[in-house]
Amino acid sequence: MGGLAIARESAAPEALVKRVLNGDPAAERALYDANVDRVYRLAYRMVNDPSLAEEYTQETFIRVFDRLGDFRGEAALSTWITSIAISVVHNGMRKVKRFRERERDLETAEPIAAQVREAEPDLKVRLSRAIDDLPTGYRTVFVMHDVEGFTHEEIGTALGIREGTSKAQLSRARAKLRAALAAHEGEWA
Repeated sequence: MGGLAIARESAAPEALVKRVLNGDPAAERALYDANVDRVYRLAYRMVNDPSLAEEYTQETFIRVFDRLGDFRGEAALSTWITSIAISVVHNGMRKVKRFRERERDLETAEPIAAQVREAEPDLKVRLSRAIDDLPTGYRTVFVMHDVEGFTHEEIGTALGIREGTSKAQLSRARAKLRAALAAHEGEWA
């Protein structure tokens, strides 16, 4: 009888995978519930940040369900899920590291222009309002490209959009800003 229990235990993950692949939502929930705590604990221990650990846990299960058809059973299901979690965490940590390396305290950053001219205070306020009034997508691309210096390729990757979409949104954002600031034309050269 002990051998039968072991056989059931080892067959259970394969049966669960088969049910998930056949679209059984209860099986999806069971797979998630059986593994989510372990994945979260692993992610948390690696990054020591609850919000990042939650993000990486979510990304892990997105990948697990996307790639479940590739699971061949050569390792335990939990081991396969853990390998995906480790990959997600490592990739996420690299992204966080790159982002933090790019960050710079604006007060300590060196000016890039030899001559700094101050804009009229009213123009600064109008520009700020005009940027705030842009649709979210336009504003995001405008700030990332024209303010922060990201390339369209980097913006596309970060936002999950095509490079051409980034360029189009930037062009539209600039057109809207020109229209919003048309009354100030000639004040700033």
